[in-house]
Amino acid sequence: MATDVLLRNKRKPEHILLSLICLCYLLLFAEEYVRNQVSVEYSPELSSGWLSSVGIVIPGLCFHFLLKFTRLDAKMPRLIYPYVFYLPLVFVIINLATGADMISAQQFVQLGMWKMPVYNAGYYIAMTASVATDLLIILLLRFAKAKADTAEQKSIYNLLMIGIVAAVLWHAAFGYIDYGNKLPPYPYLYSGIIWCYFLRHTMRKHDFLNLYDKRYEKLFHMNPDPIVLAGLNGTVKEANPGATDLLGPGSIRSASFFDLLGSRIHADIQAKQVIRQEETEILIEGQRHTLLVDADYVWVDNEQHVLLILRDITMQKQYQEEIRFLAFHDPLTRLPNRRYFHEKLDKALREAQRSGETLALFLIDLDKIKWLNDTLGHLAGDELLQEAARIIQIAASPGGMAARMGGDEFIMFVPHSPSEKEVQRILNQMRLSLLQFLSKYGDNPVGMSIGVSYYPADGRDGQALINIADHAMYEMKRSRKPSPDIVLS
Repeated sequence: MATDVLLRNKRKPEHILLSLICLCYLLLFAEEYVRNQVSVEYSPELSSGWLSSVGIVIPGLCFHFLLKFTRLDAKMPRLIYPYVFYLPLVFVIINLATGADMISAQQFVQLGMWKMPVYNAGYYIAMTASVATDLLIILLLRFAKAKADTAEQKSIYNLLMIGIVAAVLWHAAFGYIDYGNKLPPYPYLYSGIIWCYFLRHTMRKHDFLNLYDKRYEKLFHMNPDPIVLAGLNGTVKEANPGATDLLGPGSIRSASFFDLLGSRIHADIQAKQVIRQEETEILIEGQRHTLLVDADYVWVDNEQHVLLILRDITMQKQYQEEIRFLAFHDPLTRLPNRRYFHEKLDKALREAQRSGETLALFLIDLDKIKWLNDTLGHLAGDELLQEAARIIQIAASPGGMAARMGGDEFIMFVPHSPSEKEVQRILNQMRLSLLQFLSKYGDNPVGMSIGVSYYPADGRDGQALINIADHAMYEMKRSRKPSPDIVLS
């Protein structure tokens, strides 16, 4: 058990102290084995020099371990901690120098196969001191339990107290009563086995003093999702390769990792709230990433830590946004589609009715675009559609809206009572911008036909305005110069 505990974490004081306690109990049994292998005249020396010395060391180690484990060591003055627990070593030196006839049996008799001690005042003094020490440990654990934050901590303290109570009862039953040669010498020593049993049971039940860096190490490193183990102060204790790749070493080593995740998640962690699929946005090397965060709390080396699983859903969010965008927009020109335009037009007409303003609706058709497709290819035709969309969108801003109705046909409205002069300026600007773009193709028949209608003069609903504008646009198409001319209703 000493080896098992030590190998779990060779650097932590709690593991070292607990291993030493187990080792001391082993030395007690080793002394009894050696003493019963040699002549009875050596029993007083072995009992005083070996058994009593080790027995004196054990309480100090136990108190040091429990204060470290319960984190009560932080309340002790630095001048005396941890030295106060090892003052009994002075008695060990005295014990070795004087023979320790006050704290150890000095008379032994051979009774059958056993070399039994003769119980004297020194023996009972040592036994009573041992029981008193156990009772002090129980008081210490009760105090720590009262300060515990979680049910898991309290359960650990309960199991440890039960183990010590069982050890005290064993001491009382087998330490104060002389059973002769019916039991081995010093039967109270077996209380150490009881204590170790409860300790091991606690370790297994609660993953107490767990070997976290071995048990799940492979799974931790193989998981492609970023996983971070951090203290509640924001210091990262462990991060798997997925976390390092996503966040970068700088973010992992930052003073407070939680600040990167945003104030809302930081507050939830400080409140020790379990986090389930909380969405947050973070900035990594100038790029914005969307993360889905899950977090829960674990005990590592008897300190509460938060375990975070981060899933980078940036691309997924972009796909979702694109799907939502395409439900209401044209994929080529990125303008709103017919359905979305009609919703916005109806809303604009209601607002115009409430405010008593007028509204201008423009129906736009690109003429002879087939010539461009046949002559220069469909990529040139698509480029023209995208440029026309940009021109029309600029013309509708601010306050208005442009959309692609389908094919080479566009539509837009301009609210807030535009004057005929303003409408003419918009028309001329769109025509001029398109001609400038088309100039790179040389002489070509491509042009723009536009029909305009007004609310409320030409109609009070969207469809009526579209019909009037459509009629005006096709009147222009039938005219002699469809490309440059503009017909107003």
